[in-house]
Amino acid sequence: MTIAMPRRTVGWGRMRERPADAVPADAAAGAGFDAREAFAAHGGALLGFAVNALQDRPLAEDCVQETFLRAWRARASFDGARGSERTWLFAIARRVVIDVHRARARTPRLVPHDEHPEPIAETTDPLERLGMVEALARLSAPQREAIVAIHLHGVSYAEHAAATGVAVGTLRTRVFYALRALRGILDEVDTTDA
Repeated sequence: MTIAMPRRTVGWGRMRERPADAVPADAAAGAGFDAREAFAAHGGALLGFAVNALQDRPLAEDCVQETFLRAWRARASFDGARGSERTWLFAIARRVVIDVHRARARTPRLVPHDEHPEPIAETTDPLERLGMVEALARLSAPQREAIVAIHLHGVSYAEHAAATGVAVGTLRTRVFYALRALRGILDEVDTTDA
């Protein structure tokens, strides 16, 4: 129940009386929505919904505030015949939560250096690559061809055997001895560099 009392409004630096029954046009359009009553009735439920959706209470409180702000701005569009006030508010809250999730997805997350266990992108030393190229060049042609096809290009032994006409067992032996030779060559290069 509201009590009709004259209201004072400020206009151009002076106070003037406004009759209690004079309602602004935008407020008359949304006469079916009272933000204070709606907050008292549904604020807790909306906060629970937002906390469950966001897992962050301060952010959820901001969402509830934004929900009521949007509801107040769109109060002219509220129609009690289409649905309840609670349904209308939850629809607004759902859109606010979706907006927050989208904003979170766009915002890059900063991680302290000590929490990130390994570098994001490992850079390889060009000298390591040159050492590998040199080591591959020192292998025999059939061993180099098998290593490159199987370990670098990811071709299976059976596929490489079909392509070259060499038996799978022979390819496995070539790769075994080629890897052992590569290990020896790379170890030799490492000891001469140190």
